[in-house]
Amino acid sequence: MKAGIHPDYKETTIRCTCGALYATRSTRKDLHVGVCAACHPYFTGQQRFVDTAGRVEKFTRRFGSAQLVSKKKEKAKK
Repeated sequence: MKAGIHPDYKETTIRCTCGALYATRSTRKDLHVGVCAACHPYFTGQQRFVDTAGRVEKFTRRFGSAQLVSKKKEKAKK
């Protein structure tokens, strides 16, 4: 490795919202993650909703009227 071109690689702690701590090495000091191997549904086998409040409503507000517009256009063509 060339000297002087690589970032400082130091020990760090990764913290999850579930409370799990992981010790590793990184170029960043401390990392905070929302989902880790201890709480991810794929590894635990249990479903957990992560920040899903309002996503469906936001989608219907943005795209819900798209079907109505296309139906109106079809009626106008006939």
